[in-house]
Amino acid sequence: MKLKSRVTHSLRGRLLWYLLAAITIAALAQASIAYRTALHDADQIFDYHMQQMALSLRSGTPLSNTEAQQRIAAQAAEGGAQAAGGEGGNSSDDMVVQMWSPDGVQVFHSVSRAKLPQRAVLGFSNVKSNGTTYRVFSIQTANQTVQVAQDLAVRRNMAGNLALRTLGPIAVMMPILMLVVWWVVSGSLEPVARVRSQVASRQADDLSPVSDNGLPDEVRPLVQELNLLFGRVKTAFDAQQTFVADAAHELRTPLAALRLQAQSLDRAESLEARKLAVSRLTAGIDRATRLVEQLLVLARQEATAAGGAATRPVDMSELARRTVADLAGVAAAKGVDVGVQQADAAQVEGQPDALQILLRNLVDNAIKYTPSGGTADISVRNEVVDGAAQVTVTVEDSGPGIPAEERERVFDRFYRVAGSEAAGSGLGLAIIKAIAERHGASLALGQSARLGGLAATVTFPLPAAAA
Repeated sequence: MKLKSRVTHSLRGRLLWYLLAAITIAALAQASIAYRTALHDADQIFDYHMQQMALSLRSGTPLSNTEAQQRIAAQAAEGGAQAAGGEGGNSSDDMVVQMWSPDGVQVFHSVSRAKLPQRAVLGFSNVKSNGTTYRVFSIQTANQTVQVAQDLAVRRNMAGNLALRTLGPIAVMMPILMLVVWWVVSGSLEPVARVRSQVASRQADDLSPVSDNGLPDEVRPLVQELNLLFGRVKTAFDAQQTFVADAAHELRTPLAALRLQAQSLDRAESLEARKLAVSRLTAGIDRATRLVEQLLVLARQEATAAGGAATRPVDMSELARRTVADLAGVAAAKGVDVGVQQADAAQVEGQPDALQILLRNLVDNAIKYTPSGGTADISVRNEVVDGAAQVTVTVEDSGPGIPAEERERVFDRFYRVAGSEAAGSGLGLAIIKAIAERHGASLALGQSARLGGLAATVTFPLPAAAA
């Protein structure tokens, strides 16, 4: 079963099998056609010869045995020369001749062991006698009836000889042609075997492109797509390595701080000192938890981007209201007024979970960096800019904002604005930017004209049909 599976699924084996089978079938077909053609030609020639022999024996007066033998010999010699250029030439022994007088008395019978019927059917007919089939031609005159017969085996032998002469060169060329086919197929598939060897000999971390030099046009696109896949895997692998390195570096600081706070708790002697150490330890655990959560969110979003998750229409206004409702408790605990400032009916094509994370991070950042008593609002607008329809989501707050010179750097992972009092992981805006780019949206940071703090704007261009 394994051998059968290998032959069936091997491209080289399949090509060789079909091509060699086609050559063999073609040779057999050629042999059959050559034999049938030669047999038909032999029938035509010998039928004509038999007819001419019978006509030559027809006479107004009965022939003597000697005259009949002479005419038969002359016609046999002429017929043998005509038959295939003398190949397997006839003699008078190939023909059986019988002659009868008008009263049914046999007046002549050539020397032959064949016992043919005494009655003749005029014209051509096939007669079986002594296990042999004869081709018979009979003609009748006023003075006699002439019957000429020939064993059909003579014709078959002659046709076989002619077919062999035709197929002889083909039989010699068949093995040569098969070798040429084997050589051409093996040579054509050699680049494929080379690619397979290159891939098989690689280390797990070797994602360099595979050479497509000399590959057939049918195989080159496959290798090119494989190289594109290697490129995507390399990009993801490099991003993973960078992510792991950055995560390890960022986790080292809070873990070290937790260790120091645990030691402070252990050394605390008074109840007040112990309470202070516990509060600091709890705050450190909260910061580490938030960092881990953000790291997991970032890793999940990168995996989703690589996997190409399905998209569907998402109601951004409903998503904004849901986000505000989810974070209302956090905002109330800090004394920040959070709400939806404008909510136009707007839909974008995207991944609902990813867009939920985008809005949640934007609103959470606004609440986090807004002092107590401040305001954080979200707006969803349908707009037309330069004739193009778009959906704009803006989150603005009354916090300190971000200096203009640092607004590009805050998108880098783990980057935090110097002097910021709010504790953060430096991943929120990096996650927001990654999600926005995956949805074909743009993310811009500026100053809120209404609240005075930061204004983060995400713009989703709409396709022409949606516009």
